[in-house]
Amino acid sequence: MRPFEDARPRDRFEGWHARARRVRRLATPRLLAAGLAVLTGVFVFFLAHEVFPYHASNHDEAVYLQQAAMLLEGQLTLDPPVVEPFRPWFFVADGSTLYPKYTPVPAAMFAAGKLLGGYRVALGLVAAAVVWLTYATVAEAFDRSVGVVASALVFASPVFLVEASVFLPYVPTLAWNLLFAWAYLRADRTGDRRLAALAGAAVGIAFFARPYTAVLFAAPFVCHALWSLRTLDRPVVLRHTLTAALGLAGVLATLGYNAVLTGSPTTFPYEAFAPLDGLGFGYHEIAGYSRVYDPALALRANARNLAQYVTNWSVAAPLGPLLALVGVGAVLARERTRRDPRKLVLAGLAVSVPVGQLYFWGTLNLLGDLSDPTDGLISFLGPYYHLSLVVPTAAFGAYALVAGWRRLALSGAGERDRPHPGTVAALVVVGAALLFLAASAVAAPLSANAEVTDRYERAYEPIEQRTFENALVFLPRPYGDWLNHPFQALRNDPGYDGDTVYALEKQQFAVVDAFPDRSLYRYTYRGEWLPFAGEAVTPRVQTVRLVEGESVRLAVTADVPGFAESVSSRVSTAEDSDATAAAIEEELRLTVTMTDGRAVVDSPSFEDPAVVGLDGRSTVEVRLFVATGGTGAFSYDLVVPVEARDGTVRALTPRLEVCRSPRLCGGEAAYVPGHHREGVSLDARFVTDD
Repeated sequence: MRPFEDARPRDRFEGWHARARRVRRLATPRLLAAGLAVLTGVFVFFLAHEVFPYHASNHDEAVYLQQAAMLLEGQLTLDPPVVEPFRPWFFVADGSTLYPKYTPVPAAMFAAGKLLGGYRVALGLVAAAVVWLTYATVAEAFDRSVGVVASALVFASPVFLVEASVFLPYVPTLAWNLLFAWAYLRADRTGDRRLAALAGAAVGIAFFARPYTAVLFAAPFVCHALWSLRTLDRPVVLRHTLTAALGLAGVLATLGYNAVLTGSPTTFPYEAFAPLDGLGFGYHEIAGYSRVYDPALALRANARNLAQYVTNWSVAAPLGPLLALVGVGAVLARERTRRDPRKLVLAGLAVSVPVGQLYFWGTLNLLGDLSDPTDGLISFLGPYYHLSLVVPTAAFGAYALVAGWRRLALSGAGERDRPHPGTVAALVVVGAALLFLAASAVAAPLSANAEVTDRYERAYEPIEQRTFENALVFLPRPYGDWLNHPFQALRNDPGYDGDTVYALEKQQFAVVDAFPDRSLYRYTYRGEWLPFAGEAVTPRVQTVRLVEGESVRLAVTADVPGFAESVSSRVSTAEDSDATAAAIEEELRLTVTMTDGRAVVDSPSFEDPAVVGLDGRSTVEVRLFVATGGTGAFSYDLVVPVEARDGTVRALTPRLEVCRSPRLCGGEAAYVPGHHREGVSLDARFVTDD
């Protein structure tokens, strides 16, 4: 019986190896890469929903989503009924028409996702494409095993995952650039002219999407093409000519788009928006922000971008870039005996991208304060202008890992199918370090962005809790006269015919007249809008009434705390003002009466009424200042939009504020019932004579 007993473990052992061999045969590099691509798409779709449901701190997302909605309606421009209250962030105003400063390629890709079920579907598909194309490109330059590992390293790169999960153009452009890289390298190997044409079309579309990014990515490939033309081999010349011709078609498409929108092929929409924004050193300005961008500042800014990439935003930082350096060294050492410039093309990206970005002042703008490493968009979204660096990092990091594995496996092989224990130990250590660093690197930015999302969720709570039908909602202007800056989630349909229309709180009567049958609301909040700095606001949605008559009266009730020492009132318009003192009472009642000609604020507690003139469209501001003899002083502020003409007065429900700091008055001090200390209460209602 012993021989049979001895055979059973051997049979089991051989059966395990047979199954392992079958798994290895099925787990081909292509299938592994395809699986990674699918996993990436699903994961990015999840992140987009869970971490960025209200979008990121970079408000450009709303620009691309607004543009995507326009493309779905067949529009390149917006034609709002009133321009200024409806002007979205980064849109150019050309008379009564608005158009975005960005090209339509990324927006078109997002629009395709909407057609497939939702905008975020596009994010998952584009992310999956980048991972698959990384595999294909690196496999062309190295081999399929290196390609699989490279695709995994891209998937584990924090800057890729974060950027892939938001509606920004960097990952979509990278997808087109990688398609170009794969098609170019494969055409170079096979001589296939169809692939050469595909390479040209892809780089042309990439140029249309982000011209400078495409140029920097293509630069090493152009150098390779010029080097390969040295022999003047006719098939090579024809192939590169085809690539160049279709690439130039993308340039012509870009110039044609410029001509349609700006009237000049050489004037880009971003230049029409801000003529001093763009490439080069010297004075730059955009949306009221300006800097002198000189070479010294460029070196400082880009050094910090690269440092952030290496230490925080690359795969398994900082181990990933170190592995990539090892891989580059191994390639250079090997190429002394067998040169293959195709690998060096990918290495060239590590030169063309950082050197080229020195010439672009945008790399400074995402940093915020250069003395504070935690300031700026880079702390939440990474060095996204250097996103293309994930390609050489992944390619050469993967080459180092695969080469190391092969060397260890060959030197440590003992019995059949049994690697040397030292090999196993080394691989376990390296693998564990990679996994730990990769998980830590990805978790940090996701956690930071999730905290911002929590504050956004609180800010949007009263809007999400209410069902709007045929509504018009006025929005505040914390960052100036722009829609979707910062309220990205509150966007208008291109035809301004959705259930809810959003408008800035300016030219309000013109907006109301353009939408006479809609219910009116006003979104306000209390606190400073700094969700990225740990601050959360207390929001309120206020129902707004429009009243009209020969005169309009507003009844105001304000509580006065028992510790108040004096109360005074001031009423003002842009042209006039008046003030009066008030007696201290537990509850102060006053009436604001507006007629065509004047506004009168009166109360039994006032020494005298306060009177200002009214003519045309104006804003009546009423302030009740409560002095307490210390730092607890505050004011009740009412801001009443008024239109007085031809013997008729129209008024809208006032915006109500309780101001404790002059810095936050005028939009960030909303009165929110139930959120103030005892003795502080404010109410204002229109009254009519029965």
